[in-house]
Amino acid sequence: MHQSSRRGIARRTLAALAAAGLIACGLGLPAASHAAEGQLRIAQQFGVVYLLLNVAQDQKLIEKHGKAAGIDIQVDYLQLSGGSAVNDALLSGNIDIDIAGAGVGPLFTLWDRTKGRQNVKGVASLGNFPYYLVSNNPKVKTLADFTEQDRIALPAVGVSVQSRVLQMASAKLWGDKEFNRLDKIQVALPHPDAAAAIIKGGTEITGHFGNPPFQEQELAGNPAARIVLNSYDVLGGPSSATVLYATEKFRRESPKTYKAFLDGLDEAAKFITAHPEKAADIYLRVTGAKTDRDLLLKIIKNPEVQFKVRPENTLGMGQFLHRVGAIKNAPTTLKDYFFEDAHTAGGN
Repeated sequence: MHQSSRRGIARRTLAALAAAGLIACGLGLPAASHAAEGQLRIAQQFGVVYLLLNVAQDQKLIEKHGKAAGIDIQVDYLQLSGGSAVNDALLSGNIDIDIAGAGVGPLFTLWDRTKGRQNVKGVASLGNFPYYLVSNNPKVKTLADFTEQDRIALPAVGVSVQSRVLQMASAKLWGDKEFNRLDKIQVALPHPDAAAAIIKGGTEITGHFGNPPFQEQELAGNPAARIVLNSYDVLGGPSSATVLYATEKFRRESPKTYKAFLDGLDEAAKFITAHPEKAADIYLRVTGAKTDRDLLLKIIKNPEVQFKVRPENTLGMGQFLHRVGAIKNAPTTLKDYFFEDAHTAGGN
């Protein structure tokens, strides 16, 4: 599927959610009626950070592990943009989702608001990737240089992992009381559209907090583009910015499907590490993206990028969000907001 077609699907899906009154305010909706064993619906977004899912889809790894467990699994993938849309889809009955893919920021939001009810928790990480805040404004060299005339594009204002990292960086720069200081100049925009704006220039979008490969395309496509902020610097090293999560109900009622998904995802991570060139070809084939293959391989082989399902360095964000009052519940260990499984044991 071509990039433009994927954007069209995302916009139509978001429009349907908005018409149903679900966008941004749907976090208190009743849990969706999930299917029994053998049915798996996954919501994912844009970028190389979803490569584990792309490989699992192409190689039919989830289906493979399902057969080993004695069940035939039908796996469907839905493309969305932004943590708010993904969270709404997970909890609503309008667009039935079993597993959601989004940033760790949206996970903490949903874990906090569903605790004691739907009990949404993390299932797996999609790996460690540095996320860059890129600007094409020559006056912007640090976070403090952004003004009210600038606009920073990201998947969802206030709740996406990019927005949460900006809040953490703002708190370090201006203090906890000013943690959301830059929220007012943020705009929600799918990564492909935001990248196009940065590369082209001449629009109100002067910053984009994205993910691979969009951030690398911006740096290669516009000589004026530069990295203003690296998420690893804010989070204290390699971290699992994008994760997968689900309701306790789905995990309880579909244990074989759940395990086959985790086993398939773990196999996908090992496949990518062992066969980066094959993984790059799979990404291009499955997504229909026009990403330069050499650039894609550079991202996959980047020593700062690690493909694994065990989450790493996520707890600090949750504790920050509780400290500034963004979530009510304080996470103290990974098992508070992640389901306990062998594949994720030892994470943090």
